[in-house]
Amino acid sequence: MIEESQQPVIGSVLRASTMGFVCGTRSQSIEYPSFGAFVRTYHGADADIEVIGLIYAISIDDDPLVRQLILANNMNNAAMRDQRENRLVPVEISVVNVGFIERGSIYHNLPPRPPLSLDPVQLCDNDCILRFTEQLDWLRLVLNTSDAPSDDLLGAALQYAAGARDNEDARYAFRVGAGRRLAGLLSYDLPRLQHLLRLIAPPAARV
Repeated sequence: MIEESQQPVIGSVLRASTMGFVCGTRSQSIEYPSFGAFVRTYHGADADIEVIGLIYAISIDDDPLVRQLILANNMNNAAMRDQRENRLVPVEISVVNVGFIERGSIYHNLPPRPPLSLDPVQLCDNDCILRFTEQLDWLRLVLNTSDAPSDDLLGAALQYAAGARDNEDARYAFRVGAGRRLAGLLSYDLPRLQHLLRLIAPPAARV
């Protein structure tokens, strides 16, 4: 198990499989997670397996009061603020698994078992992201997933991984390495490859 980070817990597991999981949180707690972010979950303090995943969807459940506010002619800022800050509106965060860590070793394949209900879900810190993305075998899992918008998800995740590097040279080298791996994986689909290469390019280099 890798050293526990100080990153915030963003929710708890609602349902899970070896392919991915969904965690629940409150609407007040969605400041941190975002599309493509790396997360991890583990069962208890002595867990021997940590599951690593990528956020691919954040959804807010239907709320009858929201419908009433939308239909009301006198909706005001105070009512909107009370709805968003004080009511416990449930939020679901969907995650696709891209690997796991067992006894300090990193594996870029589906975990042998899913997390359990109510296990805490935590954002990965930069150290965890760096270690996990040193090798790029996890790209294959994302490219082949059918549960998520795989190309956009992979582009966002690679931007996160590049951002975890502490200098521009390291970020550039990572993007080049990722581009080469993608070229090998997608040599049969050049339009898709070109789209992904644009997604992982630095913002200033995009056309």
